[in-house]
Amino acid sequence: MEPLFFPHNPSFWFETLRSFGHIAYGGADFGEVVVTTQRITAGDYDSWHDEWLATADRVADEGRTALAGGHRVSARDAFLRASNYYRSAEFFLHGDATDPRILHAYDASVRCFRQAAALFTPAIEPVEIPYEDTVLPGYLYRADDSGAARPTVVMFNGFDGTAEEMHFSGAAAAVERGYNVLSFDGPGQPGTRHHHGLMFRPDWENAVGPVLDYALTRPEVDPAWVALLGNSMGGLLAPRAAGFEHRLAAVIALDGVYDLGDMATGFLSLDRAEAERRLRADHDPELDAAVEAAMAASPKIRWLVDQGMYVMGADTPRGLFATFLDYHLRDGIAQKITCPTLVCSAPDDVFFEGQPELLHKHLTCPKTLLEFTAALGADAHCQAGAQRLAFARVYDWLDDVMTESA
Repeated sequence: MEPLFFPHNPSFWFETLRSFGHIAYGGADFGEVVVTTQRITAGDYDSWHDEWLATADRVADEGRTALAGGHRVSARDAFLRASNYYRSAEFFLHGDATDPRILHAYDASVRCFRQAAALFTPAIEPVEIPYEDTVLPGYLYRADDSGAARPTVVMFNGFDGTAEEMHFSGAAAAVERGYNVLSFDGPGQPGTRHHHGLMFRPDWENAVGPVLDYALTRPEVDPAWVALLGNSMGGLLAPRAAGFEHRLAAVIALDGVYDLGDMATGFLSLDRAEAERRLRADHDPELDAAVEAAMAASPKIRWLVDQGMYVMGADTPRGLFATFLDYHLRDGIAQKITCPTLVCSAPDDVFFEGQPELLHKHLTCPKTLLEFTAALGADAHCQAGAQRLAFARVYDWLDDVMTESA
């Protein structure tokens, strides 16, 4: 899809497309996205923050006014959109972890989402999932208020998204089809990173395990039918968890990722062996300079490094790329997965082109490669801009898997 805005800045365009995509499940309105985008100076992170914050504040005010007037549906809809706009406002700020604007916008996003959550029927329940010496924040969605145990989709976001955003990226679509949903932020994701300083970990089964422990204490969850969905980088982390966690009935990788190290070596034009040696070396001034030059030349790499150092715990840009080498499904991990697995693929994925096909190739479990195309308007990363189409196909697959296993 050709950019409608920010034609020379793929990061700004993708984040705009991301908001357009969230229109499908109530996370944005077309006109609000357009007028906000028109006010933003391309490539200016402060301008991006200021304009999205202004829109979020205005829409949140509308929600509060509607709620005070007893207009619950109008309030719910406004709070949902405001939540997403606040999320977008702080998106590019993570190059300075001490920037107070991060928590201001993030906390406002969570607050608005929880106000909306209380206005659904049944209400979406905020939950705290025990994890090591802290908790993982999340949400339990019920398809109805019967209390009956139902097939449940456990889901989480990726490298930069929130549990709240998963409402628009899988949760609402699942509930429409009769599934219960448990969404959560794992270590390194906003709900744990912003306030508790937790960083991503490659052994994601140790995040998913406690979530499944919690899910199986809930009477609404059918213990025989729990699926796992990972969005974006979650398309690597969900299969990774499934390789070691066998309480799952199905896995969805949206989109599939086999090896983050391939992204690191591709950006730096290094073969794998050289990357392992040089990225992990105590000193490599030449490679340090090359990474800095790549950041200066590419808005995509600049953002990737800012975000990655914030959520991966790396001290330097080169150290971040070394960390990426640890996130993979090589060495037989993909082959450990036994449950049916859906791998989604987008041809114009700016980060993970070719990765879904690699993951699908290495799976030995029952597997499906679901390919989207530009002709469908679904060629972007995670099918941004084509949510209704994407989730129809994803959940039709899950429906069929559930029927076949009954």
